[in-house]
Order: sequence, then C-alpha cells, then structure tokens
Amino acid sequence: MSGDVFRAFLVENAEYCGKIELPKLKTSSEIPNKVITFSKAIAKNFKDYDAWVIFYEDDERFERLWHNPKAYLETLKKFKGIISPDFSLYRNMPLVMQQWNTYRGRALAHWLQRNGIDVIPNVRFSDHRSFEFCFDGIEKNKTVALGTHGCLKRKEDKLFFQMGLASLVETLSPKNIIVYGAAPESIFAPCKNRGINIISFESEFSKSRKRGNA
Repeated sequence: MSGDVFRAFLVENAEYCGKIELPKLKTSSEIPNKVITFSKAIAKNFKDYDAWVIFYEDDERFERLWHNPKAYLETLKKFKGIISPDFSLYRNMPLVMQQWNTYRGRALAHWLQRNGIDVIPNVRFSDHRSFEFCFDGIEKNKTVALGTHGCLKRKEDKLFFQMGLASLVETLSPKNIIVYGAAPESIFAPCKNRGINIISFESEFSKSRKRGNA
C-alpha cells in the first residue's frame, strides 16, 4: 500500500497531547489588529497582507487546504499569521467526527507553524463530550480564538456556548480571547472579570447585513 493516506507529513516531528493525541501548538505572542477569511485571502486580486487569516466560514470554503496544503503555503506566508482552521463541530455529529475535525485543524496548524507561519489556536467545542479533547495541545496562559457566529442565536445554543467558554477559561486560563463574531457582555463579562482581555472582530455576515440595510 502506498500514498500518505492521512497526510502524515502534516504532523512530522509533532508532540502529541491528550487521550486522542492531538498535535501540540505553540501560540504566537502577537495579537491581530485585522483579520481576513481564508477564501478572501487566497483570491487572486487580494493584496492586503497586513492581516491574520481566519477560517470562520463554511468548511467547504477551506476544505481545499486540507486536501492540498502545499498549494497555499506561499500565499499564507505573506500574511501576519493564521488562526488555526475551524472545522465544524456539531452536537449531533458523531463524536469520532468531532475528534477528526479537531485533529485536522491542529495538524494543519502544526504544519503551517513548522513552515514559519505564526499561529493562534482556534478552540471549537460542542457539548461536554468535546471538553475531553478540544483543549488538548493548546498552551495555557496565552491567547486563544473563538468564533461565535451561529452559536448564540437560540437559548439552547447560548447555554452550550457559555458552558464551553467556562470550561475553556478553567482549563487554559487564557490571557487573551480573540472573538470573531458577536461578543455580548452577558456572555463575556465573567471572562473580563477574571482579567482576560477580549478582542472582538465583526463577522463578514454582520458586515454584509449592515451593507444590505444601508
């Protein structure tokens, strides 16, 4: 049998953490002042490299990075850094798929980091089952990133997000949390009360709605 079936090159020389052995990441000491989605960053006419590339968009828009990461390496190197890929985790998704999507994001981030790109870890959780692995491999007392789009609409979703955020803070004790999307005081006040710096960026969805209503 030949071929790199699970893209082992992505985790070459990686250290692993936790029960399911997620690759460890080193967290950048930099804080983004501008972010751009992956699909926009790789557009032919895009030239504003003074930004961090984020993956808070539909998985299909950045699935290509998993299938052919080498094709996008030189483009991503032009930017300030990346927030690690945010493959979806849903509460009704089989746990093994949640673990696989978490692994894929970490593996890509490890490889990009090994190739000289600054990385800030994204954290994506679903329900309490995901707490057993979703924080593994991420350095404590540093910076993490979260996407809130679609997570705060319904009361049930909001409760699960608050539960995940509380677990993140308890486990990782971050100094900074970068939030892509809404960062309501009702959700993030407990973090601020603990001295955590919240850096929020408006989502593309929110921007487009404002333009539509203008």
